[in-house]
Amino acid sequence: MFKSNNMKNKKGSPQGVVYSTNPDFEFNFGEDEDPETLPAQQQNFKIWLDRKGGNKIVSRVDGFIGKDEDLQSLRKKLQNLCGSGGTAKDGEILLQGDHRDKILTFLLKEGYKAKKAGG
Repeated sequence: MFKSNNMKNKKGSPQGVVYSTNPDFEFNFGEDEDPETLPAQQQNFKIWLDRKGGNKIVSRVDGFIGKDEDLQSLRKKLQNLCGSGGTAKDGEILLQGDHRDKILTFLLKEGYKAKKAGG
C-alpha cells in the first residue's frame, strides 16, 4: 500500500508518493530508455515546412524512431548538408530555412523512406 500526495516534485523525489508500507517497494521514476534505432529502410520520415516564432521558416523532419544519440547524429549531418542551424528532440529535427528538397534527396540517397508532407 502507498499513500499519494499531489505536491510538486522536489529535487528528484518521487512525485505523488509519500510513503509505502511495502518493504520491497521500488518507485519507478518513469525514466524510459530510448527505443532501439530502426534501420534506415524502416524509418518513415515526413518533411514539413513550418513557421516558428517571429514568422521564421523551418524545415521539420518528423517520424524518427530510435535513440537520441542517433537523432542528434542525423541532425548534424542535415545541418552540415544545408549549412544552417537546427535542433532535434522528441523524434523530430528542425532546420532553419526551407531545405525540403535537399533533405528529401539526402534521406532517399541514404536509404530512408521519406516524403514531403503538407501543402
